[in-house]
Amino acid sequence: MHSRSDDPVAVALERAATLIDADVRALAAANPVVLIDGRSGAGKSSLARRLADRWPLAGRVQLIALDSIYPGWDGLDAGVEHALERILKPHGRGYHSTWHRWDWERGVQAESFAVNPALGVIVEGSGILTPTTAAIADIGIWVESGEAGRKARALARDGDTYRPHWDRWAQQELRHIERDDPRSLATRVVTVP
Repeated sequence: MHSRSDDPVAVALERAATLIDADVRALAAANPVVLIDGRSGAGKSSLARRLADRWPLAGRVQLIALDSIYPGWDGLDAGVEHALERILKPHGRGYHSTWHRWDWERGVQAESFAVNPALGVIVEGSGILTPTTAAIADIGIWVESGEAGRKARALARDGDTYRPHWDRWAQQELRHIERDDPRSLATRVVTVP
């Protein structure tokens, strides 16, 4: 096991969190919206947690992972639409709202979670950076990482649960990239080995 200082992935994520922290501070906004996109296993969740842990503004930040919203293995676009309609649009208008967690085992929506428009929000997940969501966001991050590293991390994290769905999910990510060009919409591109 690598210590944080000699693990190139941890070093890249820590550097990125420091830069995004500075981006958030520079906004001079009390409730910024940060979107973190990238392909599966790129490091989006780890980066989002690091940023949330060091959130530079008063009050807590609301961290929402699209993995909790996607309605199953074919639900990338539907999960993003749910986040747009139930989190991002209401937050941008100053309205309280709720989103529903997807119960992957039962295949149904589960409990709901409130979103406070007075607080900042980080939404991370594949597909979240589109022309529509980028127009609402204050900061958009694209996490770039090669397939070998991404796949190794994703399968180490989720193992046999994810393995049979890797190609199916990757096709949805690819459609998103071809259609939305999220890298071009990002205010910052982060590279993770």
